[in-house]
Amino acid sequence: MSVFSKNEGSVDRTLRIVVGLGLISLAFVGPANPWFLLGTIPLVTGLVGWCPAYQIFGLSTCQHKKVMKM
Repeated sequence: MSVFSKNEGSVDRTLRIVVGLGLISLAFVGPANPWFLLGTIPLVTGLVGWCPAYQIFGLSTCQHKKVMKM
């Protein structure tokens, strides 16, 4: 197993991208504060498909294909 193998499913990735873009949009609407920078974390992990916290705790939301052994 690779260190950077994907550990996020498609629903998880989509939610992370939407939340990340929502947080980043706070820079353009609403009060100006640096909290919008937190949106880069879910955006990047959603685009890459790998979450370091999932890796540390051994979690995965993606469905791995089962390989048949002969």
